Amino acid sequence: MNFDVAFIGLGVMGYPMAGYLAKGGHRVTVYNRTTSKARQWVAEFGGMAAKTPAAAATGADFAFCCVGNDEDLRSVTVGPDGAFTGMKPGAIFIDHTTTSADVARELHAKAAEMEFSFVDAPVSGGQAGAENGQLTVMTGGDEEAVAKAAPLIDCFARMQARLGDSGCGQLAKMVNQICIAGLVQGLSEALHFAGRAGLDENAVVDVISKGAAQSWQMDNRAATMINGEFDFGFAVDWMRKDLGYVLSEARNNGSHLPLTALVDQFYSEVQAKGGGRWDTSSLISLLSMKGN
Repeated sequence: MNFDVAFIGLGVMGYPMAGYLAKGGHRVTVYNRTTSKARQWVAEFGGMAAKTPAAAATGADFAFCCVGNDEDLRSVTVGPDGAFTGMKPGAIFIDHTTTSADVARELHAKAAEMEFSFVDAPVSGGQAGAENGQLTVMTGGDEEAVAKAAPLIDCFARMQARLGDSGCGQLAKMVNQICIAGLVQGLSEALHFAGRAGLDENAVVDVISKGAAQSWQMDNRAATMINGEFDFGFAVDWMRKDLGYVLSEARNNGSHLPLTALVDQFYSEVQAKGGGRWDTSSLISLLSMKGN
């Protein structure tokens, strides 16, 4: 079945995700703060571009969103000309932004007051995952709404799972970021050690990537880390935003995250040296500096 769909936010993730919905046969109306990007999307995929989030969401059966942070999300949902004013009763709003669990619960409650559903559905897989339609999606929200949204999410996902009620998708994404932060730091130290020990780093990676040390980070980032290439991928600025949500939630629930807090400090050092837009694998650059 094909639906009327809105997609708000056409960044490096949202642009291809909206494209997969259009390729899936859905009638897609897009909104982007930079209107030229919306026009470019329409030229490539068809559909329509709206001037405001509210206009994009008006009449939609499903509205998708992928923006920057809590305040960006509030702006395009409950701000002036926000999408919530255009949502019809019974519709479903699916948010793919990585945010705090608090804002997800807040908007879930607001949507319920307005007689439609809100699903928090952060993603993992990066730009490549979005472009290849191979994202992992962690959802939180009412079971019925998540089930209705699932076939549309499948347009760009290889894996999706409901983790619980509103906010649980965001909490699961925090778990994901905790794992990534620790893995990248560990891989950085391992490669740094290999180089200082006089080993051929690429040869070592080729061997250990076939054993228990293997990870997505090793498979996709080790070579570029060795070469000092960081001008791509998931930016340090965004990881620090995500880890801020993690550490705030940890203070609330009493969990102890010493490694995550330490890696967050390391990322602040990368920012201080001008690497805010570098890929998160740039952690190794700090060790290279200290090793000289």
